Amino acid sequence: MDKKAYQKTFTQDDAVGWQSIDTALENIYPKIEPRHYGPLCGLHYSAGGSDPIDGTSIYDTQNQEYHRHLISYGMSELYYNPEQAGGEFSKWGFEFTFRLKPFEDDKEDPIWAVQVMNNLARYVLNSGKWFEENHFVPANGPIRLNTDTEITGLVFALDPELGKIDTPHGEVSFLQMVGITSNEVDRLKTDPTTTAVAQLIEELKKDNPLLVTDLNRK
Repeated sequence: MDKKAYQKTFTQDDAVGWQSIDTALENIYPKIEPRHYGPLCGLHYSAGGSDPIDGTSIYDTQNQEYHRHLISYGMSELYYNPEQAGGEFSKWGFEFTFRLKPFEDDKEDPIWAVQVMNNLARYVLNSGKWFEENHFVPANGPIRLNTDTEITGLVFALDPELGKIDTPHGEVSFLQMVGITSNEVDRLKTDPTTTAVAQLIEELKKDNPLLVTDLNRK
């Protein structure tokens, strides 16, 4: 879609990219209403700080096993922007997702996981470096603070259900954060290549095709 066609199709009131994400989610969750959280600090990201992600939706799903599926809004171009029409990638070209098995310390929704997404997004915006499939991030401690979980790192895989979508602003990949144990973190530290990460992800998929993170996994 070129700029002229874009301007004929959409208006300034249209959240063009946001709706593209919603449509992808409706395809896999046609009867599930998500819970949506705006910026945790109540502000959009600026040079002075605050939250870079505009919002996060959380779905309760029984796919594979009961878990919560979190999806970010903000790493791709969300709003009306004719200058971005027909691009190869929509802004950074991805959104974060995360699948979490309910954890006993989470009495309500896992807002800590939303903050992890914000921290990763802040890194992207401040450094200009983005994430892709088979990237690896050690957390230097439990990904959920104040717990004894052995999940102390993340790898990124293409979300098994959402995959990639084409939007009027360009391609968006749904990059799923997958929690890995301290032993797996140490393994990848000796070989942090994308090939080694991809191999680990394939191993995890054998018993866990949707790559649901379980904070109790040893």
